Amino acid sequence: MKLVLFTLCLCVFAVICLADNQPVLVFKKGINPREISAFKSWTVQQGMDYESLEDEQQKMEVFANNIRTIEEHNSKKEGTWKMEINKFSHLSFEEFSSLYLMLAQNCSATKGNHVISSKAAPPHKDWRDEGNFVTPVKNQKKCGSCWTFSTTGCMESATAIHVQGHPLYSLSEQQLVDCAQAYDDHGCEGGLPSHAFEYIRYNHGIMNESAYPYVAEDQKCKFQASKAVAFVKKVVNITQGAEGDIVDAVAFQNPVSIAFQVTPDFQGYKSGVYSNPTCGTKPDQVNHAVLVVGYGTDSATNMDYWLIKNSWGPDWGINGYFKMQKGVNMCGIATCASYPIVV
Repeated sequence: MKLVLFTLCLCVFAVICLADNQPVLVFKKGINPREISAFKSWTVQQGMDYESLEDEQQKMEVFANNIRTIEEHNSKKEGTWKMEINKFSHLSFEEFSSLYLMLAQNCSATKGNHVISSKAAPPHKDWRDEGNFVTPVKNQKKCGSCWTFSTTGCMESATAIHVQGHPLYSLSEQQLVDCAQAYDDHGCEGGLPSHAFEYIRYNHGIMNESAYPYVAEDQKCKFQASKAVAFVKKVVNITQGAEGDIVDAVAFQNPVSIAFQVTPDFQGYKSGVYSNPTCGTKPDQVNHAVLVVGYGTDSATNMDYWLIKNSWGPDWGINGYFKMQKGVNMCGIATCASYPIVV
């Protein structure tokens, strides 16, 4: 019923023009019938429910603008990646940022403590192919807690890889949201994996997801030391901008936590090797933390890439992952990389 009323409402704002003696509908703000139809189909597919007719119209206008951006981007022959309509297509970047990104963090390690190995890194690495070392993609929902998912993802993999007989646990992001404030982390407002590793180290562990489940909002700390299952001995920071050190760490240690600056087009990423010459690389510009699980060279474009696990669910990007151009500190990806030494 809402959609019917909405369509009637739009028709009130429509005017009839004549082009070659054929009537053409021109909708308010330039929204055309094809975009309206796509929005209706998307609304049904996503199971969306709007607060009011005004809210529905506003979301449709944003959706139409996003469709045009996606189509313009995908029409560029020189592009190395594609965009798509997804579950975020009804959101402006300002709305998206407030719900899913953290506040910009100042996170640099001008001189890191990663020790380079004496071995030559292989041309391709994917820790998912090495064994049961990477947990499934998770969903941070409407909370700027990406830093906790980057942290747990790195801890989960490092512990499964390096601790003899240790299973691949799914660790608690909610514990970090609730309990790490003393380490300059701020729950749903943002934080840094390097700080979270320090918290886990001095807190003497992190609990399982099942023991301390995720609720996507700030709440009081409920940590129980007796239920901690993963522990940090030392935190390793990688020197700012040293992508070669990240390659070495990913190749011979484990997946690595990194952060970068998300800009509007990334919201609609679908596939390919992402690059954007306008995004920032400074330490105070990063607004999203993720997990590098590998790297390689794209066969279609011959472009080197990082393989990265995101925390927006498996229905975004490449089953929850994305590829980003490697070797140029794209969007600050090498600005604040870190990982833990686990026990």
